[in-house]
Amino acid sequence: MNELQSSPLFDIAITVDPPHQLGATPLGTRRIVPVTGGSFSGQRLRGTVMRNAAADWILVRHDGSVLLDVRLTLKTDDDALIYMTYRGIRHSSPEVAQRLANGETVDPSDYYFRTTPVFETSHDKYEWMNNIICVAVGERLASEVRYKVFEIL
Repeated sequence: MNELQSSPLFDIAITVDPPHQLGATPLGTRRIVPVTGGSFSGQRLRGTVMRNAAADWILVRHDGSVLLDVRLTLKTDDDALIYMTYRGIRHSSPEVAQRLANGETVDPSDYYFRTTPVFETSHDKYEWMNNIICVAVGERLASEVRYKVFEIL
C-alpha cells in the first residue's frame, strides 16, 4: 500500500463574529459561529471568503472536544464561486481549551486541530477541485481561524 502524500493547496484565514450559543443539547453544547469574511491564497488559486455565505456549526462534546461542521463560499480573484465544506475536530487539555475560549493566542502545537475540506464548483477552470480530498491543519485565534490546506495526492 502507498503512503499518503500531499501538496499545499492554499492558506486560508477566516474571520468570525462571536458565536450564537444554543446551549446544551442531547449531543453536547451547540453554537453557531457566523463567518464574516477572510482570504485564501495558493499557487493555483486565491481570493476571498464571502461574508454572509458561511458559518460553522460547532458541537462541543462532553469530553471537551470540538466538532466542526463548516460551510463556506469562496470567491476567486477571477470571480469563480467555490463551495467549501469541511468537518473536523479540535481537542486539547482543559487548560488550553479555556485559554482558547478566553480569546488568548495559544501555540497551535498545544492542541490538535484538523479538518477534511472538500469542494464543489461549476467553473471550468476549477473543476479539478470537485475531485480532490484535502486535509487542513488549523489555528484558532480570537476572531480568526487559519488553516493550511493540503491536497492529498
